[in-house]
Amino acid sequence: MTESSAWPGLPSGPKGAPNVLVIMTDDVGYGACSTFGGPIETPHLDRLAAEGLRYTQFHTTAMCSPTRASLLTGRNPHHVQMGRIANRPTGFDGYTSVIPKSAGTVAKILGMNGYSTAMFGKSHLTPDWELTPLGPFDRWPTGLGFDYFWGFPGFDTNMWAPQLIENTTYIEPPKDTPLRHFDGLLADRTIEWIAQQRAVAPERPFFAYYATGTAHTPHHAPEEWMRKYRGRFDKGWDQMREATFARQKACGAIPQDAKLTARPDAVQSWDSLSERERKTAARLMEAYAAALDYCDHEVGRVLDSLREMGEFDNTLVIFIQGDNGGSAEGGLEGFLYEQSWTNALPEDPDYVFENLDKVGGPDAYSHFPAAWGWAMNTPFQYYKQVASHFGGMRNGMVMSWPDGFKGATGDRSQFHHVSDVVPTVLEAAGIRAPGVIDGVEQDPMDGISMLYSAAQDGASKKSMQLFECLENFAIYKDGWMANVVPSENPWADMTTRKPSPDARTRPWELYHIAQDYSQAVDLAEENPGKLEELKALFWSEAEREKIAPLHGPIERTKDKPMLARGKDSFTFRPGVKRLHHDAAPLTQGRSFEIEADVEIAEGQGNGVLVSQGSKFSGYTFYMKDGHLVFHYNAVLPNCFEVRSPATVAAGRHSLKVRFDIDEPKVCAGGSMTLFIDGQAVAEARAARTLRTFSNQDGFNVGCDTVTPVCPDYTIATSAFDARLATVTVRLM
Repeated sequence: MTESSAWPGLPSGPKGAPNVLVIMTDDVGYGACSTFGGPIETPHLDRLAAEGLRYTQFHTTAMCSPTRASLLTGRNPHHVQMGRIANRPTGFDGYTSVIPKSAGTVAKILGMNGYSTAMFGKSHLTPDWELTPLGPFDRWPTGLGFDYFWGFPGFDTNMWAPQLIENTTYIEPPKDTPLRHFDGLLADRTIEWIAQQRAVAPERPFFAYYATGTAHTPHHAPEEWMRKYRGRFDKGWDQMREATFARQKACGAIPQDAKLTARPDAVQSWDSLSERERKTAARLMEAYAAALDYCDHEVGRVLDSLREMGEFDNTLVIFIQGDNGGSAEGGLEGFLYEQSWTNALPEDPDYVFENLDKVGGPDAYSHFPAAWGWAMNTPFQYYKQVASHFGGMRNGMVMSWPDGFKGATGDRSQFHHVSDVVPTVLEAAGIRAPGVIDGVEQDPMDGISMLYSAAQDGASKKSMQLFECLENFAIYKDGWMANVVPSENPWADMTTRKPSPDARTRPWELYHIAQDYSQAVDLAEENPGKLEELKALFWSEAEREKIAPLHGPIERTKDKPMLARGKDSFTFRPGVKRLHHDAAPLTQGRSFEIEADVEIAEGQGNGVLVSQGSKFSGYTFYMKDGHLVFHYNAVLPNCFEVRSPATVAAGRHSLKVRFDIDEPKVCAGGSMTLFIDGQAVAEARAARTLRTFSNQDGFNVGCDTVTPVCPDYTIATSAFDARLATVTVRLM
């Protein structure tokens, strides 16, 4: 009898398999960056394209989470239950935001085959009700197959004070002085991880997914980059679209016979704006441009690090410039604070103009006007959310793999979709998609590999693709495109949107994309037979893909699982930090009281008892120099405060604030009353309240986190300096 070794084997990847780096930016239209003829300088993507392959007919899904789910699973978004963004599920099949275990991610598959895997940046794939410190973590990045995650979970983050998670732990952003931008921190962490991976396990290839939040709201950029773009957009969006269109033809990003589509009726002309409106709009656009240029700079650091390590030539880089088209969510005027939009609070144009110097910096959370989003999607119609038209979902893409492409460079015009990324990566790695993962039979992938296109430009092997987002839908089939006409503007308040007219009776358009690159000439009347053929095909495939039946944008969203739903009383102790707003007391639209049991010694009486939100919206109940204060930040400059006239004596006390709402509806105002040991000591009014809290900083007990809700304290001084036994929140 021979004795065999019981030592476990070390993981190793397929022999000769490439490293893989997938990069995706956010809310960047086809006509934004210089690589595809846009006005924003992206020299590192320019170089990658010049030395690799530039794809001119690549498509996303028109919105964040659906694109990201499709990117990582190789399946169309509704097939993996991500027909809406992760925080706005409807509960219908195809729209739950719960990625099934039958849709294993590329990270999971590569990890099973010896790859080291990591995600950096924006996730936006986890249902809200799972974003608690206790999980469950199945649909956090580490549960989706990534060995390591460093980034943020939601739809955006403050680039100057990011909402950070490392693996499954909420962490505080660095307290660098001066503040450092998230994109710089992101590049640092990615470079460090790759260097560590190559040092520890050089025999294993790596897969890194780098998903910066740029250029989604907020449009933040270092001052050096802001200065670079000062004055560049003073001629406006109409002129910018024409100039971009000319550059696109000159650089080959669009065919010479492509047509420039007209401005949508809902979008105003630049000439119709007043001088002050033009200055505001131009400054808001400067921040977007500066943010994207700076993002490219930091991506360049990551690419240069691979070159310095000698890893670049055997690294497959897939760079997708945008998870959807340029955004129109800023509305016709743009905004200084995104929280104004999410709370249906119109901003005072004079206030915005007077605070333009804040744009790009840590005291703004801005978005440009819708017309700039349209201009960034040149030459196409419409914008983000509109999956029926290329302005919503045609994005620039570049692939580079010197060892694999054997010197092939140039443009590729094959029609492809974000679901094709996983099959491409697996073919490059020489890995077959598994039929079973962790005992769960896997659903087939919808995507196909794009590697065939590296050899030469030519016919596409992808013959059909369906699109749907917020009831805007289309079908591509063998060079033809049939699509509905959008029924809503993206800046419309989503909470009050009604379902679109009967989906089967909506007006359709027909385009021969093989001859009409920009979807400019509607052939519906000229070729009704072809349109009916494609409509019938769409509806038959929509059932199979879980797109149909269609539902309103947030239909049943209010019924999604919420840990705090149905609870009227909560008791907390110190140590609760960054609790997600769906797990915190739901104070919106109702009366409530917050009571703290404290014991104060002589010389104490500073710090936060309870806070929720961020410097851009939220509330905080705290003490300052012995005075009791409740501050309600209903988005600047709408801040309301009540403060005790006398200090709180040393000893054991019950400290309470009661908010009595004027009427039981969100955003309603009300009265704020402070109590010390049951005695009312001060009262004031809040003219309005919030519909939704900032997704950034969460609910905290005994301190504030990330950014302070009010300027009376800093994060460093926010910890309550006396004994805090409990905090009780009662909803009335």
